[in-house]
Amino acid sequence: MNLLYLLIAGLAGALMAVQGSLNSFLGEKLGLLPATFSVQLLGALTAGSLLLLCFRGESLFSQLSSVPLYYWLGGPIGVAITYTVAVSIPRLGVGNATTGIIFFQLLTAYLIDHFGLFNQETLPFTVAKAIGVVLMVSGAFLLLKK
Repeated sequence: MNLLYLLIAGLAGALMAVQGSLNSFLGEKLGLLPATFSVQLLGALTAGSLLLLCFRGESLFSQLSSVPLYYWLGGPIGVAITYTVAVSIPRLGVGNATTGIIFFQLLTAYLIDHFGLFNQETLPFTVAKAIGVVLMVSGAFLLLKK
């Protein structure tokens, strides 16, 4: 496994916890739907700016028609993620909400890997992974215990 990409994934995880905290605070101040809209709009503006800076001279839209429609669900799913994280963190706390997020994210990821969903490479669910999931579930129960 490439350590650099594992560190990048770790950075993403840390940023998700920070983002969730900020989004929940913004949701308390603005309301959940306005906060979700604001966060997504700022994200779109940021991504659009990076796109314009990094992809000059290339045809940005040349392959739009070849992309399956369900690939576009990432946008609405992103809105749902932003909203549900902002709802859960104030009620559970950052640590407990993140525990739930990571737990279900890993279960979903292993289903996607095992069945090769969304055109991902098929990676079988092994006994070692099953033991890891059992340990993870046990750890999640310990983390969530009051």
